[in-house]
Amino acid sequence: MDHHKEATQRFVRLRRLRRSRSLRQLAVETRLSPDRFIQPLFVTPGTGIRKEIPSLPGQPILSVDQLQKEGEDLLSLGVRAILLFGHPTTKDEWGSGAHDPDGTVQQAIRVLKRETPDLTVISDVCLCQYTNHGHCGIVVDREIDDDRTLPILARTAISHAEAGADIVAPSDMMDGRVAAIRGALDQAGHVQLPIASYSAKYASAFYSPFRDAAESAPQFGNRLSYQMDPANVREALREIATDIDEGADIVIVKPALAYLDVISHARARFDVPIAAYAVSGEYAMIKAASARGWINERQATLEILTGIVRAGANLVITYHAKEAARWIA
Repeated sequence: MDHHKEATQRFVRLRRLRRSRSLRQLAVETRLSPDRFIQPLFVTPGTGIRKEIPSLPGQPILSVDQLQKEGEDLLSLGVRAILLFGHPTTKDEWGSGAHDPDGTVQQAIRVLKRETPDLTVISDVCLCQYTNHGHCGIVVDREIDDDRTLPILARTAISHAEAGADIVAPSDMMDGRVAAIRGALDQAGHVQLPIASYSAKYASAFYSPFRDAAESAPQFGNRLSYQMDPANVREALREIATDIDEGADIVIVKPALAYLDVISHARARFDVPIAAYAVSGEYAMIKAASARGWINERQATLEILTGIVRAGANLVITYHAKEAARWIA
């Protein structure tokens, strides 16, 4: 009887599996892997260019001839996918450089697929880098005209497919763009090409360093009429459901850190792969604090990436891809 009483008074010792690194690894619930990471890359016209971005330290803008080594380095670290953004030679009100068959992105895709065929090339489909007003769609009377934008986005996606892209990723947040792109790709014979849609893309304060790199800041107004209100999560689920119905194969939540609940809700409701974009501002904050000795960059980065995956992301688009791959090797 006394022995039974003693047994019932025992408390659970969860710390038993935390006493050593090997025990912690046996019990770990969420594992990071380099093949979960997608590295954003910026490409620009010209040759021999490797231009540093002050607000994105360690993330250079590259000319096409510099891409092969970057692709090889990523593959050697186990990072198997990149997300490609490009500068045009000229900008206009229609963003016509976005679908130029000889545009910077199209050239970059061809080089990467020829020189590093094992690297998955995901191409951003948007007009903000290509328009002289910096908005993601066609502007009519200072308003974004959704319907006029869709054919240009579809034409851009086809140009990327013809160059050899493995996945196209529309990031513009125009209503109906996944259906328009899917229909155009299928009609052009690219029925097997996946679409990774920025389904829940918020009007965030964390995009500023990217806009420096992509030279895509809006020249008037803002993007509140087409990017999502940070206060809304149910709307994000409607956006995701709509994009899946229209043919999206992967959905993207952007940004990541302030939207872990959105990732979690999406994971609970949808069965498609979910990518989360740890955006430029998130990266820049870590870099800035680390440079001042305020945080440990390695520990903070891996903690954040683990949180994103733990929330339910299958894939993480991150500027820390190369460093994180080395750290977890």
